[in-house]
Amino acid sequence: MFARNLTETLLHVLDRPELRLLATQCRIMLDPAVAHPFHVRPGGQTVLGAPCLGERRVVAFHLRHALELAVLSDAQEPDLLQALKISFSAARTAARFWMLDAPADLPAPERWVRTLASAHPPIREDLPQLFAALRPLVSAPGKGADDSALWDELYAWLVQAWPLIGPVEALMAEGGDARLNIDVRTGLNHYGCSHRPRPWAVTFASSTASSLSERGFTGGELARVKLARAVLEGKAPQALQALALDVRHFLAGWFGLPGEDHVLLASSGTDAALAVLALSTLPGQPVTTVLTAPEETGSGVPLASHGWHFAQETALGASVCKGELVAGFPDDTICVDLPLRDAEGQLRPEAEVTAACQKDIQDQLVKGRRVLLHVLDLSKTGLLAPNLKALEALCDQYPGQLDVVVDACQARLMPERVQAYLARGWAVMVTGSKFFTGPPFCGALLLPDCWKARLDQGLLPEGLAAYANQCEWPASPACRGLASGFNHGLLLRWRAAQAEMAALGAIPSVVVAERLQGFLAAVRRGIEANTDLAFLPQPAPQRDALPHDWDRQQTILSFLVRAPERTEGLPPLDLERCRKLYQWLNADLSPYVPQEKKALAALLCHIGQPVPIPYAQAAGGLVGALRLSAGARLVSGEPSHEGLDATARMTREIQDALRVLEKISLILMHWKTIAQADPLPSYAPRWEPEDTADESHWSERPVKEGVTDEQKADALRRSISALALGGP
Repeated sequence: MFARNLTETLLHVLDRPELRLLATQCRIMLDPAVAHPFHVRPGGQTVLGAPCLGERRVVAFHLRHALELAVLSDAQEPDLLQALKISFSAARTAARFWMLDAPADLPAPERWVRTLASAHPPIREDLPQLFAALRPLVSAPGKGADDSALWDELYAWLVQAWPLIGPVEALMAEGGDARLNIDVRTGLNHYGCSHRPRPWAVTFASSTASSLSERGFTGGELARVKLARAVLEGKAPQALQALALDVRHFLAGWFGLPGEDHVLLASSGTDAALAVLALSTLPGQPVTTVLTAPEETGSGVPLASHGWHFAQETALGASVCKGELVAGFPDDTICVDLPLRDAEGQLRPEAEVTAACQKDIQDQLVKGRRVLLHVLDLSKTGLLAPNLKALEALCDQYPGQLDVVVDACQARLMPERVQAYLARGWAVMVTGSKFFTGPPFCGALLLPDCWKARLDQGLLPEGLAAYANQCEWPASPACRGLASGFNHGLLLRWRAAQAEMAALGAIPSVVVAERLQGFLAAVRRGIEANTDLAFLPQPAPQRDALPHDWDRQQTILSFLVRAPERTEGLPPLDLERCRKLYQWLNADLSPYVPQEKKALAALLCHIGQPVPIPYAQAAGGLVGALRLSAGARLVSGEPSHEGLDATARMTREIQDALRVLEKISLILMHWKTIAQADPLPSYAPRWEPEDTADESHWSERPVKEGVTDEQKADALRRSISALALGGP
């Protein structure tokens, strides 16, 4: 019975993908005779003890604690001060891991958890008692613990190190805004995704945000471990400075810029838009922003384009008043909208949009104002506007009077396109969180030479220091007023996105184009064949042809959904109900459908958030366009896809996308029942009946019938063998 429980518990816990990935670096042994949860020996060997037979969430906590201790422990036994630092660092990481998804009323597995998970370090007087509880878990020198000076030194270190200690999924949720916070009820953030891998979910959400893949998580975690070791050595500033420089250098190389001084990092595309306005105001003229289709870009961009705060808290944690002017920005900035759709949601003719754009620009230039035009490449529904040839003619007609920034935050374009924009003197905003499928809130602004030259004189608005650090911008006189710290969350998020970009870069462009074309054609046919859906035609991006290009394909497939009432003549699903549908797709709905549909209902489907489309007959005058998008991860695959050839993998991706469409129809069929329950999205499905195991939702696969204890034990041995790197 003892061995069977051990097998069941660890199998479920090791199904957590982040723990499985972390454990690949450690040597793990099992010894039920050990009374403590675990013990980490010098060199990092980990022995799991009897308490790892308990409830799965608790076992996961102990395993995360053990893994952190093992990673941070050196081959040689550390001195006492270093052992103290390692112990407190590992325990705080485990404590924050627990708090990420533990209900507030759930008793913590150790008395010190809530103390060490706090935003502030424990008081100096409590440190010896806390270490007494941690000491049995790790080898540490036996002498010197009564030295008061030692505890003073430890406390001084903790005060400096505390904000930088934690699991990577917690640290990556910092340095953005409240939309990154994890809801403990769902395990997901505002975008319906996680900073932990979620391989059981079907994900085509790259037009909005994606959960990390195993690859992205590993990229972020490797950078986090390097930072953790630097923190132990008191060298965190140097490590973060080097990381910021490395990320900017990578982006410069990816997009073909001369160097990292042409790249500035921003916590989001909206932060980048605020930086754009700051740079546009440096010449000293009053600025008018012409904002193309603001409803099809980031929700905060219209505020940022006025120089106003766009949230209640900045990326660096400063509390501000949303809608108020950021200190130092001119109060006479004007923002003019350039809509791409009419009042009925139909696309305006390109010639009409071009004429309106020309008129807006000419009207403002006549008034002696500088014009900052936002070009969309691409919008939320995949639009490229205004017409690039017409825009080039305008720039030639008004040299030096018109700033152009290309909002390429979707990043659905080849580096050659970015280079062409920069060669025209246009700045380019990108993110690693849309097409590249990195974590949300990692943005960048790419500067042409003429924009970079502005940083050699003047001074950026003082309020920008609440949003950006000097290390994220080019070294220049204008940046001396920016903050002097580091946004570790931003840097770790970019490192995760960088892993996805590198994987895509290893695929030849001709293969990228072929894979996208096959997937998009099949899914488009699936949308058009589903009577519950109405495909929203979007023109393919009008670009000059390049050899083996893939970015002239429409990689965002948008569609409207019929109302569940099935009454003839009703408008499509209104925006508010479409938002509900979007949430329910990402939830386990198996309790609300017949037995034969439970497997489909349990499938977690994450797609792009609904885009508001004008529709006079709909409630509120708006319907919602859902989006199913092709991202970089679709092309490059994931480590969990290993063993599938490219054809088989793409077939599975197409099947998964079609299952998303099937689940939409299933929801419409059972709308009333589901609406009454209004279930929340969830990080993982609950494959087992709810009353059989409190933590069954950690399992990433259905429990198979007829599996013997011997087979389970063999599966565990194979799991541990894969993890142990030489352990028994």
